[in-house]
Amino acid sequence: MNAPAARLNLTAVLRSRLWPAIPAYIVLVVFAWITFTLLFGPQAAGANAGTSLTWILWWPVLPVILFLGGRLWCAICPFGTVIDTVQRFAGLGRPAPQWLRRYGVWIIDGVFITITFLDHTAGIVDNPRGSGYLLAGIAVSALVMAVLFERRAWCRYVCFLGGLSGNYARAGMLQVRADSSACATCAGKACYRGLPATATSGAQPGCPMFEFPSVMQTSSYCNLCGNCVKACPSNALRVSVRPPLVELLGLSRGRYPEAFLAAVIAGIVLVQNATMLTAWPQWLAALTRLTLGSEALAFTLAFITLIGAPVALVFLASSLSARLGGVEPAAGQGARISGVRTRLSGQGAQVSGYSTRANFTRFAYALIPLDLAGHIAHNLFHLLTEGKNAWFTTLTALGRDALGNPALAPMNVVQALQYALLALGAVGSLLVAWRLADHYGRQADRAAWPHLIALLLLVAVNV
Repeated sequence: MNAPAARLNLTAVLRSRLWPAIPAYIVLVVFAWITFTLLFGPQAAGANAGTSLTWILWWPVLPVILFLGGRLWCAICPFGTVIDTVQRFAGLGRPAPQWLRRYGVWIIDGVFITITFLDHTAGIVDNPRGSGYLLAGIAVSALVMAVLFERRAWCRYVCFLGGLSGNYARAGMLQVRADSSACATCAGKACYRGLPATATSGAQPGCPMFEFPSVMQTSSYCNLCGNCVKACPSNALRVSVRPPLVELLGLSRGRYPEAFLAAVIAGIVLVQNATMLTAWPQWLAALTRLTLGSEALAFTLAFITLIGAPVALVFLASSLSARLGGVEPAAGQGARISGVRTRLSGQGAQVSGYSTRANFTRFAYALIPLDLAGHIAHNLFHLLTEGKNAWFTTLTALGRDALGNPALAPMNVVQALQYALLALGAVGSLLVAWRLADHYGRQADRAAWPHLIALLLLVAVNV
């Protein structure tokens, strides 16, 4: 199938009234059953269908979906469906408060770190009822915000899965973009505001994620729900397939909280990998002896160190990069780059150096391909060595006995795939870092090297 035909078909799917309603409500029913099974089913993780379907099947497949389809999962996410349904009947429709819009990403950072910590200390993944409480808690929180605030304030500003999805969607292969010439003369902005009900059709909501699709340049906040495509009177919005990483390679501006989240995710991947090593118990025991026998304190220190290592490493690289490069911007960049120190001369504003914060804001985005590859590689172990257990436990929950080897592939195949994914992620991150350094102009090579070395160190640690 040629590319125009593929675009036409994808756009037609999003324009359909059946999308995302049909798959979204199917997922909602499955989610409700999974939550019930987690709370009231067998409390042995290996025998609970909810545990298998959530942590052995859905969680490993999620980053693959995000890579192939951007935030496609968010269109059919059960929490989003709960929000949309509740707001039809009980939503107050208040604007999200300024503090939430400003600090939402930091809330996402904190929630993500907290859940990861609790997983390792309270055993959420290995405790079906704990997993059920987690899912139910998220659903209740989403419901409360659905009643209080307009649109999907929860998804945009609070949901840690939304933060993860937005981060990975920048590397994803689907995008919604507008025909700028058609949008230039549009006064109604129906893609954002929506359309009122008429005598022949119901109201069509606008973008639930507070985006103006007519000028949108990133897929980070687009959940591919199709609202904008359905509402646009000019049919100016199209869904298209793009090469992987193209958005990151062309990144012209970033946001510090989003960049920080990319570094935090790299730390979370390190935590997940380190705790699965055969040497981890010995390392933790040695650290426990150093902390006067407190295993809780030892794990907390190890956790903080692993989470903070990528953040500290990128900050160090950003500081070195600021010293080595940054005497002038690339042609046409001028003083538009956020965080750049400038001085006035007879020829206008010129760059005298890039701050460490500005470098961090730019180069931390280069972690995203490695984050994505590391996430997939880590969870590939669970999917391929335990994958059939999702089928076995589901059949058992439905009243049919099913036993067998849960592995989908031998361990040597799993490890080969893991190393291949890490290699691809490393190449992607190195390419993105090298391209992002172009904003340094003639000093690009010198500015890039600290970040390339930092990325290689992270790759080595993950290996």
